[in-house]
Amino acid sequence: MDTMFCPECGSTDKKMVGNICIDCFLKDFQMIELPKRIEVQICSHCNSKLEEGKWSEEFIPEDEIIYRALERNIKVAPEVSNEIINLEIDQMKGTIAQCYVEIVGDVEGTQIEETQETEVKLLKTVCPTCSKVQSGYYEAVIQFRADNREIKSEEFEKADEIVEKTLIKQLKTDKLAYCPQIAKPKEGHDYYIGSLKSGRKVAEALKEEFGGVIKESPRLISEDKSTGKGLYRIWISVRIPEFEIDDFVKFEDKIIQVKSIDKNRIVGNDIKTNKKQNIPLKNIEKIELVKKSTDVETTTIISMSPSTIQILDPVDYSAVDLEMKEEFSNYNIGDEIKLIQIDNYTYLLN
Repeated sequence: MDTMFCPECGSTDKKMVGNICIDCFLKDFQMIELPKRIEVQICSHCNSKLEEGKWSEEFIPEDEIIYRALERNIKVAPEVSNEIINLEIDQMKGTIAQCYVEIVGDVEGTQIEETQETEVKLLKTVCPTCSKVQSGYYEAVIQFRADNREIKSEEFEKADEIVEKTLIKQLKTDKLAYCPQIAKPKEGHDYYIGSLKSGRKVAEALKEEFGGVIKESPRLISEDKSTGKGLYRIWISVRIPEFEIDDFVKFEDKIIQVKSIDKNRIVGNDIKTNKKQNIPLKNIEKIELVKKSTDVETTTIISMSPSTIQILDPVDYSAVDLEMKEEFSNYNIGDEIKLIQIDNYTYLLN
């Protein structure tokens, strides 16, 4: 049997790889392929990076960007097994990182190591999201309004605070959660919001606080000449109720004094029966404001019996007899008592 010999070094007693001996094979063998220079585009505002034509959404520290760029560009030869790769940033010169890639691995039963140098250049640019933020881009406008009344200054303050808090929370997952502009027409505030997603969250948060109804209406702003597609902005109207806490509303023939309002319902007292009532806000069209809390009057009790309570009419000072109810039984003659007059009927309030 012929002895295999290595045509490169002539040795006959070594393991052969293909038609050359293991030593000659390893001498020229490269464990990794690595470009001499790698370029990465990163956003100078938010540090997101451009990879294969797409911008990552996350904020990544610079070192991490460099390590990821190295990892993506290393090609390990198929003959290498059990490899351990170590990445090192030697030094930064401006936007260029001088780097080492060290690898230890097994090739044909022999453990070998190799070190290669490369540089990673960070190209600073502005990602599309940040350029939108800089240009004041917005996708939604929230119109904060009240039905048939002016909004009070403390309601505006509360609304501004809710918008700000909601956007800060949204910013963790949405870079367009910002408000480039607040317009203040007489009838309300218009909040311009970067993204529709965050705009909807803001509208929900306002509804949660004030109650009311949300309606969306898209408006065509312009048409993209190249695609023929329309560019829309969404107007989101948040209409808060005409009535406020302690006002009197009529619903299904009951007169109710409002005690609280949230995103889904009104809770109040039926002033005839003094029983608690819940009204779902989806019925807002059927809820009628009949008297404001400022219409409540104060009068004096002139006489009392087990069945009636006699008071002075606050307008013409005549005596008025009203039915005695148990919630008024601990009042005394001469006490002041509150009342509201609705549809020519006088209701005493506890």
